[in-house]
Amino acid sequence: MYAAVVHSFDAPPRYGTFETPAPRGAHEILVDVLAAGLHPRVRSGASGSHYSFDGALPMVPGVDAVGRTAEGELLYFVALDDTVGTLAERAVVDRRRAAPLAPGTDPVAVAAAMNPGMSSWVALRRRIDFRAGADVLVLGATGNAGQLAVQIAKHLGAGRVVAAGRDPERLALLPALGADETVSLLGEGDEVAQRVARSAADVDVVLDYLWGDVTERVMPALLTARADRSRALDWIEIGSMAGQDLTLPSALLRKAGLRVLGSGQGSVATADIVAELPALAELISAGALSVHPVPMPLAEVERAWDVAVGPGERVVLVP
Repeated sequence: MYAAVVHSFDAPPRYGTFETPAPRGAHEILVDVLAAGLHPRVRSGASGSHYSFDGALPMVPGVDAVGRTAEGELLYFVALDDTVGTLAERAVVDRRRAAPLAPGTDPVAVAAAMNPGMSSWVALRRRIDFRAGADVLVLGATGNAGQLAVQIAKHLGAGRVVAAGRDPERLALLPALGADETVSLLGEGDEVAQRVARSAADVDVVLDYLWGDVTERVMPALLTARADRSRALDWIEIGSMAGQDLTLPSALLRKAGLRVLGSGQGSVATADIVAELPALAELISAGALSVHPVPMPLAEVERAWDVAVGPGERVVLVP
């Protein structure tokens, strides 16, 4: 079969041939891949930097896709951890990690939105006891996942959503998508932290796509500004676009009702993630979330790797 093949971590995948994977277990089938999103998680896997990668080359990246079975059924599926990735003409699907899609579903739209949408959907549905009316801060709201997080938080019943991000153009789009207030993260670090604290001091949940220096400054400023520091604040670490590490003073955990937890591959059981797939797929298929896919042929994967996309857009590779 043809696939996007990683031969070196220093270069984008190249379009070429790769051995077609074969089903191994009773629940596995081979499907034709219709569309696979080029997500940050896919890029980190292809660069060898994701914590789940075993380092073996050559390899085919890709973590999810929409495929068609031999019988014509449409499926959205999450790839098996130990098999060929989804940036290929065919992929092995474990039906226990797949959600059926209604006939007529746009596979490109689902492939573009499911992975970034799952980050906030799973965080709010599986990592905490999220209740309607809770206030949410999305830290890093101008990325694709953050933009969807604003919409998903509102869909799940958030009372107020504060969206904080760096990109002015993308930030300006968020009120129409459900943000009650937007905060720019441009400027001097401590000034930015105080700006966020003024707008989001008393939120109940933080969906953090940034971490690093940004969170290191924002977290103490926000906690200090809270009217009632004993009120629980769930700080969910989802991404690390601003840095992998930060210094967390022990006093922050003692002087406030702060609960820091992560959400991602490993912290949520695969069965729990899969259980959430149908509802989110239905939401995307119904057009309830703003999705802007940029379809490109899989054969042009090298060009797609570096193509510039606009606000809210996601490259989707189509075999």
